[in-house]
Amino acid sequence: MQDISLYLPGILMAYAAFLLAIASPGPNILAVIGTSMSVGRTSGMALAMGIATGSFTWAVLTVFGLSALLATYASALIAIKVLGGLYLLWLAYKAFKSAASRHDIEAKELAGGRRTALGYLKRGYIIQMTNPKAALAWIAIISLGLKQDAPLWVGAAIVVGTFLMSVVIHILYAVAFSTPIMVRAYASARRAIQGMLGLFFAIAGLRLLASRG
Repeated sequence: MQDISLYLPGILMAYAAFLLAIASPGPNILAVIGTSMSVGRTSGMALAMGIATGSFTWAVLTVFGLSALLATYASALIAIKVLGGLYLLWLAYKAFKSAASRHDIEAKELAGGRRTALGYLKRGYIIQMTNPKAALAWIAIISLGLKQDAPLWVGAAIVVGTFLMSVVIHILYAVAFSTPIMVRAYASARRAIQGMLGLFFAIAGLRLLASRG
């Protein structure tokens, strides 16, 4: 294993970006919250596992795809980092816009009727895999930890680490937000949280745009 200190800052940055991205309830998280509140924790946890598994699939596809691209076109890393940086700045804009809004989160039950636990797991996987923004999000996350000629273990560390975080956090959402009081508690702190997320994404995006290796 090559010098860990060379790649560790980027890996940790990728972890931080992923962690903060799912700390802010988007459509997937709201689906987990709504299912937990309306149907129950078990169904919410099954949906959460499906979404986490979808995240893992996207991460693997992105790592292998970018690795293959860079093996053929080394200069493509700059274009990838620019794309990832611009997407992070877009996330920053969305976070700041959300922080300025007084509109609270709306957690609703999934359409299509009640399902078995396996049905919710499958539904969660499909939701994540058919999300067109997921590819851009993972390009940005992987780009933060990917350096020129990075060894395979760097990508593996990002994939495994983000998958474990995804499982834990999505399950925590399913458990914690199975009661309306937690939704109200988050809503009261939502604007401050979104403001902090916007600041982080802006810094990460500018850092990625300034990176050349």
